[in-house]
Amino acid sequence: MASARPVRYGFWKTTLSGGNDMARLFGTDGVRGVANVELTNEIAYRLGQAAVRFLGKTIVVGKDTRLSGDMLESALVAGIASAGGTALIAGIVPTPAVALLVRKLSAAGGAVISASHNPPQYNGIKLFDAQGFKLPDEVEDAIEAFITGGGLEGAVERAREAGQEAAMPQGADLGFSVDLNDAAEIYIQHAVDSITAQGVSFAGMKVAVDAGHGASADTTAAALARLGAEVEVINDDFDGTDINVECGSTHLGPIAELVASCGAEVGIAHDGDADRVMMVTPSGREIDGDIAEAVIALDMKRRGVLAHDTVVSTVMCNLGFVHAMRDAGITVVQTKVGDRYVLEEMREHGYSIGGEQSGHTILLEHNSTGDGLMTAVQFLAAVKRSGTTVEEAVRVMEKFPQELLNVHVGDKHAVSESAAVAAAVAAAEEELGDAGRVLLRPSGTEPVVRVMVEASDAAVASRIAEQVAEVVRQAG
Repeated sequence: MASARPVRYGFWKTTLSGGNDMARLFGTDGVRGVANVELTNEIAYRLGQAAVRFLGKTIVVGKDTRLSGDMLESALVAGIASAGGTALIAGIVPTPAVALLVRKLSAAGGAVISASHNPPQYNGIKLFDAQGFKLPDEVEDAIEAFITGGGLEGAVERAREAGQEAAMPQGADLGFSVDLNDAAEIYIQHAVDSITAQGVSFAGMKVAVDAGHGASADTTAAALARLGAEVEVINDDFDGTDINVECGSTHLGPIAELVASCGAEVGIAHDGDADRVMMVTPSGREIDGDIAEAVIALDMKRRGVLAHDTVVSTVMCNLGFVHAMRDAGITVVQTKVGDRYVLEEMREHGYSIGGEQSGHTILLEHNSTGDGLMTAVQFLAAVKRSGTTVEEAVRVMEKFPQELLNVHVGDKHAVSESAAVAAAVAAAEEELGDAGRVLLRPSGTEPVVRVMVEASDAAVASRIAEQVAEVVRQAG
């Protein structure tokens, strides 16, 4: 039997950053900030130029439903055209649709204007390469240097100063844009085909959907209906200022209420750009990314399509997930927090499924990034094949009680290097044994160290978390 291989480090030291570090333009998921204040039209314009310079001439452009989307799209497309590129305008579509379209249309890259689960006043821009994958750090660093150096105009000026011939594109060398009127349809049909190819129908299944006033408004319910499900949907309208507001994957109250009121077998909720999904059962049980990944992975193993009998998750996955996989003979590989790290591990070793507790699930057979719709339909197909209900299917794993404390400290480096902290973590792990774990993670943006303890007993988790947190406070 394969064994679980959880990473049990007390600290991810590589995530530590000093207070004097210069802020990086790219965060963990593209460039993001308050639209027109932090994420400006100038940045969007330069990112458009950078997409052409670093990725190639043809760029698929999609966006979510935020009011600032039109403004930033205009600036981004202007940048693409000024660099001589062609912008293929997909309109309002989920982020995974852009990743898919890049491959389907043999484009050089893709750009998504979205701030995912963030409030409406925020927006962001993330880029994909020709294979639909997010860009590695070194490419993002090169793009950042290009942008801070004045974009294409700055590059031309520096070339001239160096005595080289250089000029901005003009005349027939300028780029243009093309509307993709069937972008959403291509994405919907891709999800539908992935299920019909398995010989599965959702006929007789009633499903509730919360689109979160976001990019899944015209895709998820349509795909489910095409697969035979009866669908009840809420928050599939939008005005640009309501995306993610008290709805969607970060606020499951509305979808839980809809499931109860309409008698659905499951409720599906997306974030603003629908690259993640959270679900609920009729009894109100939350189906997070860990549970969804467990159900799909077990189904893949039974069908003989789980590569290397291995799944990928992060250090924040619930210990119940690790135990469920271990008991089924599935190896668990854990990475740093962030879907990009999950994807890197999957690509390097040829694994087929990976995910995060937050609802990002990557199924490389079907898409190159987290895909909320694909995850949902594969989950439901797994339930159908099991011959049980959703309520019964999610019992494949029991979540361990988890205690998470945010400890404010003066020096995160001192905490990570503290012998007393290391000793406290070691003592806690010895007490917990295989029935629990301890994880310390420094915040990337605040003077905070997060102390997380899981145990089979909630009271034990709380007690040990407080003990470790007190040592952290003293060390920091």
